[in-house]
Amino acid sequence: MRFNSLAASTINALRQNGYVWIHIVTLLSLCDYTASQISYSISEEVNKGTVVGNIAKDLNLNVQELEARDLRIVSSFSKTYFDVNLRTGELFVSERIDREELCPHVVKCSIKIQAALNNPMNVHRIEVNILDINDNSPSFVEQLHVLNISESLSPGERYLLPVAVDADIGNNAVKSYKLSQNEHFSLDVQSSGEHDVSAELVLRKALDREKQPIIKLILTALDGGKPSRSGTLQLTLQLMS
Repeated sequence: MRFNSLAASTINALRQNGYVWIHIVTLLSLCDYTASQISYSISEEVNKGTVVGNIAKDLNLNVQELEARDLRIVSSFSKTYFDVNLRTGELFVSERIDREELCPHVVKCSIKIQAALNNPMNVHRIEVNILDINDNSPSFVEQLHVLNISESLSPGERYLLPVAVDADIGNNAVKSYKLSQNEHFSLDVQSSGEHDVSAELVLRKALDREKQPIIKLILTALDGGKPSRSGTLQLTLQLMS
């Protein structure tokens, strides 16, 4: 009975003060409606001090009031990647940005920050997209790969080769492979998607173990950057009778 009485009095209080909740919801709606969000893009690894954009101009803020209203850049990151020049309103890079460290294996990488001002309190959301540069070379897990191959195999036989990895994405990721010049093997490079490129060793000419028991080749992985970066793998083919 006591619980029912308490519940009833609570409901009555809410009914009597319903207009308070209406005002709160309205205020929150207005905050969401007036909240601003702008987006910038900048390449990783740029020098400290590089200007990203002018938030005073893009948010229609008066430069003269930035310092008076104590404009602050707020983020959830442990590093302060960006800061603002209160005299000009320019947002600039204050910490080295390594895209692969910040967003490993992610296609889109962005840093979300807020520009907060006092008197009155306003918060503006800012998203800075971090663009990839070709700062990593393709690499293989192993430096030497050994294949045992029967000398009696017929031309057309295939061997799937190890793939290279690259911390970069898009055009800066691994795009192709090439094989050192030789008379017995060629390379068939296949792509099943933007991030999935593989290579197969194809036998083109019959092997002769008595003439050449061991064949050494170099497999090179190349990315699509300009200029392109590469990584190599030594292939050792041991011919078996």
